[in-house]
Amino acid sequence: MSSGNQLSQDAFLRQVPPLHLSSDEARWYAVRTRSRHEKIVADQLKSRDVTTFLPLVTQVHRWSDRRKMVHVPLFPGYTFVRVVPSAEQYVLVLRVYGVSSFVGVRGQGTPIPDKQIADIQALLTSDAAYSICPLLKVGQRVRIRGGCLDGVEGLLTARNGECNLVISVEPMQRSLAINIQGYDVVAI
Repeated sequence: MSSGNQLSQDAFLRQVPPLHLSSDEARWYAVRTRSRHEKIVADQLKSRDVTTFLPLVTQVHRWSDRRKMVHVPLFPGYTFVRVVPSAEQYVLVLRVYGVSSFVGVRGQGTPIPDKQIADIQALLTSDAAYSICPLLKVGQRVRIRGGCLDGVEGLLTARNGECNLVISVEPMQRSLAINIQGYDVVAI
């Protein structure tokens, strides 16, 4: 590497805002991507040995001459990465084509608890119906006991006489709501 390239890389590292964690433990972060670049970003990150999670859902898209089942991101414009909070890892992710920024205050990554990612994975592998809803900041935190969603935690809400459990990813300001009718729910 020439000294000119080294200087520009060092200058770039100085401009990167520090992550607020000083830990050797990998944490989950949400990464904002360019529009319709979620799969490209996830593939590039995987090729660089970065652990990623891109939740996909199957939808039927209709054109004038055909219908096709397509896999689309559950959270358009975002993917999740699991990295050790360090400037090198931060830069590695930001240099991937299609990555805009880490989700958090001033583009700095805000860690997402492992439990929230695990809950989303459990929801997507179950047959439970869910819907995307806006982030809710009020309500009681609850945990489902028993059934295919045993251990899933979130906020208890009521809408139109139905009880829902809302799983939120706060740094992205996105949530999933599932109807919990028939499930045993306990307060946390």
